[in-house]
Amino acid sequence: MLELKNITKEYRTGDQVVQALKGINLKFRSNEFVSILGQSGSGKTTLLNIIGGLDRYTEGDLLINDRSTKEYKDRDWDTYRNHSVGFIFQSYNLIPHQSVLSNVELALTLSGVSKDERRERAREVLEKVGLKDHVTKRPSQLSGGQMQRVAIARALINDPEILLADEPTGALDSETSLQIMALLQEIAADRLVIMVTHNPQLAEDYSTRIIKVLDGEIISDSNPASEIEIRDSKILKNDKTFMSFFTALSLSFNNLLTKKGRTLLTAFAGSIGIIGIALIMSLSNGVQNYIARIEEDTLSSYPLTIEESTLDMGMIIGALMGENTEELEEVEEGEVAATPIMTDVLATLASRKDSNNLTAFKEFLEEDAAVQENINAIQYSYNIPINIFNENGVDGVVQVNPSNVMNAIGMGQAMDAQTSNPLQSAMGGGGMMGASGIDTWKELLNNQELLESQYDTVSGRWPESFNEVILIVDENNRVSDYMLYSLGLLSQEELSESFQSVLEGKESKLSDIPTYSNEELLGMTFKLVLNTDLYEKENNLWMNRSDDQAFVDEVVANGEDMEIVGIMRPNPEAVATGETGSIGYTSLLKEHIMQAVNGSEIVEEQINNPEINVFTGLEFPENTNEEFDFAALSDEERAYMATLSEVELAELLNTYQDNFNATYESNLATLAAVDEEKPSAINLYAKDFETKDNLEAIISDYNTRETDAGRDENVITYSDLVGTIMSSVTSIINIISYVLIAFVGVSLVVSSIMIGIITYISVLERTKEIGILRSVGASKRDISRVFNAETFIIGLFSGLLGIGITALLNIPISVIIKNMTGISGIASLPIEGAAFLVLVSLVLTVIAGLIPARMAAKKDPVEALRSE
Repeated sequence: MLELKNITKEYRTGDQVVQALKGINLKFRSNEFVSILGQSGSGKTTLLNIIGGLDRYTEGDLLINDRSTKEYKDRDWDTYRNHSVGFIFQSYNLIPHQSVLSNVELALTLSGVSKDERRERAREVLEKVGLKDHVTKRPSQLSGGQMQRVAIARALINDPEILLADEPTGALDSETSLQIMALLQEIAADRLVIMVTHNPQLAEDYSTRIIKVLDGEIISDSNPASEIEIRDSKILKNDKTFMSFFTALSLSFNNLLTKKGRTLLTAFAGSIGIIGIALIMSLSNGVQNYIARIEEDTLSSYPLTIEESTLDMGMIIGALMGENTEELEEVEEGEVAATPIMTDVLATLASRKDSNNLTAFKEFLEEDAAVQENINAIQYSYNIPINIFNENGVDGVVQVNPSNVMNAIGMGQAMDAQTSNPLQSAMGGGGMMGASGIDTWKELLNNQELLESQYDTVSGRWPESFNEVILIVDENNRVSDYMLYSLGLLSQEELSESFQSVLEGKESKLSDIPTYSNEELLGMTFKLVLNTDLYEKENNLWMNRSDDQAFVDEVVANGEDMEIVGIMRPNPEAVATGETGSIGYTSLLKEHIMQAVNGSEIVEEQINNPEINVFTGLEFPENTNEEFDFAALSDEERAYMATLSEVELAELLNTYQDNFNATYESNLATLAAVDEEKPSAINLYAKDFETKDNLEAIISDYNTRETDAGRDENVITYSDLVGTIMSSVTSIINIISYVLIAFVGVSLVVSSIMIGIITYISVLERTKEIGILRSVGASKRDISRVFNAETFIIGLFSGLLGIGITALLNIPISVIIKNMTGISGIASLPIEGAAFLVLVSLVLTVIAGLIPARMAAKKDPVEALRSE
């Protein structure tokens, strides 16, 4: 089973060579109690270490099961020590931070035995050595004899064929020594026990064979083994060993618990860099979220607008800034030349006015998934007037929308001529500039989540059907008096009179403006009137009755009810909102009007007779520049006109004159009959500036695709009112954050180096433990894994500690910033950022511990066992 052939062991100290063993030849039986006697320095312990695979011979050969060990690799020696050899040391060599049970089952953890089986086998062997009541104690709580019994139990746990004992009674009293020897004698009944001792009496009393060594040579052998006895020996085990990372974690965790103070300080030092970076990430994330809210809120008011007929404002602005004049010739000395700014503007206007095919583009938008990922909402605009009346206004029936307030004071024409007048925006209380500025009814974005983030509910609820609307007040629960005049709650007649008085130099006669309760405004109703409702059919002709007040009053009375169901105001956290000081309706109202108009009798008649003008009964003229010719009327039409009164005749002639140059398309536009697939404008509301850039790229790709396909008429031009006002802010914040993180990252690297130094100190402190682990079969990789596990624990604890401290610091930081700026939640660490920093802490500390771990793995197990 075990044979030593001419074993020589040499040690080099400088230039000198010392021979510890000189040509040792021995054979061992599979079950005998062998004592190796000799003085100190005789080579007996070296011989024992070579037999146990802890030390390597210089020359000769060690045969195990007739197999030479000359070609053994480290893994083979590890397997041999774990499965075939058990060590008992004079100084016990127990791991102090592990319990008795954990010390005993240590070898089994390298054998791949399950936890339950390990525990059961360890308890059984401890019971055999008389320590079943001490399994939970630490080595420091045991006597010398008890600790040696634990060492014996550990040696026996893997049921080895060879038990090696190095002075097992050297540190024990006489009585305990006899007990230990009796135990070893019992064990030797079914296995090979080799004991090194300098006590000849114990060897005589308990051994079956005594080998004496002197100066590295065998001087006597009381019972040499024969060849036949060697052949009958049982085969040694050859299973592989492996320490799981969990076992390594357990060993390192228990070790760290013995140094709680140092571990805590080390983790805190390692967490300082994490705290610094986490705080920067928290502030950066909070600012980025705030910027994202600004972008989202801002872009809810300023979308990418694609109109049916549009101008490239960027080109016009570029022309105004002289971008096209860079290549002008130099002016000669003594002359003054003109820079053609206005010429370029006119040329740009002439060449850049485009007509967009919105039908094809709408189809593209609805089919392209990338568009949906980058938008909050798409709003399709149509040339549909929203005609709203209040039949119970202060002045009677009042047209609420479009508002006639400016007409009441005689400024309607001025507003039409100057649609961007600041007065218009102020009176409208917000919204887009332009002709719709006098509209007090605004379409809400088709994104309920965004709306609810921008507005708080004062009273009521959000609209759910086409005939439900909301009143949008400002942050102080106010609306402009212009709005109240428009709604008919204040007298437009009184306003007109007061305005005239002011023009005449007299005092204003306006009454005090009352305050309204939520209950008074909720449930307030209006009437919806369609363009087609204002026409009446007479003698197969459709007559416009909008100037007939009695007719209009009747139409209003029969109109569909529109009800205010909620009052909303801007959320204080919202930087910008789509509308304030207006009535908000959903896209359902627009869809309802389109369906109702398209289904009306007059529109169906016009669509079914595309060549006949329903207002005149005549065919549409081929040349729209001609004037009305009375002679073109038929005899029947002239006869009918002869029956009319002067007023009726004048009205009919006006109708003929007004509609003589009309076209089929202009008639449908007059009636507000539109095709849902042909919007007049498309507004794309991006989520933020990044997605706005994505949308511009998508439009650019669309244009390229259409151009390549030869469909130049489908190429889109659009207006971007916001441009890149804030897009650079995010980049600036990112740059600042990266610079700060780089500075703080230095402290993270320094702390990692410190952890590496502390790990090296831990290696020095645990040198004996390294030797113990190697003696029970732990490989170099296992040893490295133990210390990597220790740095893993420290890194994880450092990361979690840093994140926890950061989370606590973020609370007062957010409170201070809110008190200073009014912006809440500015310091918030994202979960993914926290996880990333913990991972960074782990990686850096593990990397810092790699060198100490490799140093630990390379330690000589014999030297490690000798350390204190």
